[in-house]
Amino acid sequence: MKQSKWVILALVMALVVVTGILIYRNTATDNSASGPLVTETVMVTPTPNIYDKPTETVSSEPPATTQAAVSSVPVPSAETTPIASAETSAATPVDGSRKPTNIPMTKLAPGEKPPQFIIFSFDGVGSSQKLNEFMDAAAPNDARFTGFLTGLYLLTDDNNNAYTAPGASQGSSQVGFGGPASEVIKRVTDLNTFYQRGNEVGTHYNGHFCELGQNWSTGQWNGELSQFFDYFTNWKTINGLPDAPDLVIPASEVKGGRTPCLKHTWNQVVQSWKDNNMTYDSSDPAPRDGIFWPQRVDGIWEFYMPYIYSPAFGGKVTAMDYNFWVKFNGAKEEPQTQPELTQKVIDTYNFMYSEAYNGNRAPILVANHLNNWNGNSFNPAAKQFMSEKCGLANTFCATYTDVIAWMEMQDPAVLDDLLNSFPVAYQAP
Repeated sequence: MKQSKWVILALVMALVVVTGILIYRNTATDNSASGPLVTETVMVTPTPNIYDKPTETVSSEPPATTQAAVSSVPVPSAETTPIASAETSAATPVDGSRKPTNIPMTKLAPGEKPPQFIIFSFDGVGSSQKLNEFMDAAAPNDARFTGFLTGLYLLTDDNNNAYTAPGASQGSSQVGFGGPASEVIKRVTDLNTFYQRGNEVGTHYNGHFCELGQNWSTGQWNGELSQFFDYFTNWKTINGLPDAPDLVIPASEVKGGRTPCLKHTWNQVVQSWKDNNMTYDSSDPAPRDGIFWPQRVDGIWEFYMPYIYSPAFGGKVTAMDYNFWVKFNGAKEEPQTQPELTQKVIDTYNFMYSEAYNGNRAPILVANHLNNWNGNSFNPAAKQFMSEKCGLANTFCATYTDVIAWMEMQDPAVLDDLLNSFPVAYQAP
């Protein structure tokens, strides 16, 4: 009798388990032909001590050459061949909204280690192909980056007379214009996807007049920015393309940029930034060596272009792709040396990460162009660094504006300690 009772109980339990499995299978999300898979993202605010998890230490010390660093860069032109966009529904919000910040917005306790920020930025943003390549590289780790847009890439070639640089003739430019209407429309579509994924658009101004622009007055910088924002908001009207898609990025979201060739006169351009409600810049050469936290100068957050020691290059160099090229071979086009130069750049990025992560945790700037210089030596290095580092614990590949928001939410005394911390990567280890 007792044995029969246990047999019946076992049968009942088995029936309960099978029923539960069937119920689970019938209510699970289905990605069938009946409709697209829609998932809900739940934002969880982590506890402050998430930043102190251990991560790897990177060291790289290959031999290198010793060319001098420079602060000017050559100009990549806008790409004129339309390339299909590589979008993924997992990376782009399905309702057209913009993804929120990927940084945990939590306050540090006194003495607590901050996260390690990496800020990738690209000047010009003329190449649809390469912009999509980096969006694809960023997606697996929810990395974010910044594109400093050249405003003329929103003008078709046959509307070049809509631009007059301060002190230059109408319709002239050092970087060309946006190409045919189809390419400009494609660029706008890509920029919309870029922004919706949580990335940031800043300004690289318009005509890339390096020598001319370095002497512009505040009024002339205002003229340059006024034209940039005009193209940003009125590109369809200027180009005569009323049926083209809107650029969904609000002009008010453009909060900073990089001046062409890093050239300007500070006491003239800074007032122009304020006049245009901008909050940061990333074009001033650093006043001291090494990687250190950005500084607020005259009300503007300045993310200085770092002048670092690189074991891979055997000396000091401004940490920007063109400067690496000059350091390597005087910026001579030698495609056969691409593997060697790419590895030196990767090793330099890894050294910068190791020094910062194990030191002051200052944001690491990866300042590039969407180019093919020296047989495409630089973009593969940046993509590899993005793929390898952005998924590490305590590390957030983020935009300038999101890093600023994190800094400004910290208690003033805690932030001051970070801003005044000693530089790293300023000398040989």
